[in-house]
Amino acid sequence: MPSENFSTASGRGDNVIRAGADALPCHGEDPDLWFAEDPSDVELAKSLCTGCSVRARCLETALARREPWGVWGGEIINQGAIVARKRPRGRPARGPISQPRKDLVCA
Repeated sequence: MPSENFSTASGRGDNVIRAGADALPCHGEDPDLWFAEDPSDVELAKSLCTGCSVRARCLETALARREPWGVWGGEIINQGAIVARKRPRGRPARGPISQPRKDLVCA
């Protein structure tokens, strides 16, 4: 297959093996999915990359460019490195309170 310069979900051009832009999941779905805030959307984007013919090259070039964030080659990238999972926005939830403190209850 000939190499050709084309844009990925980010709009950047990468020299990758062209599999037919329409066959690439990032060209057939909403590009925002690969940069979603919601962890379930991020997992969907990762799953769409599973059968992609340029998955390895996509991940390799994203790591080389130190992409700041997004799903690249089926992996979550944050600050140029692969991370296991996307944390939801905001502060982490506190653990449950086992027993309410009676000395703090207003009567």
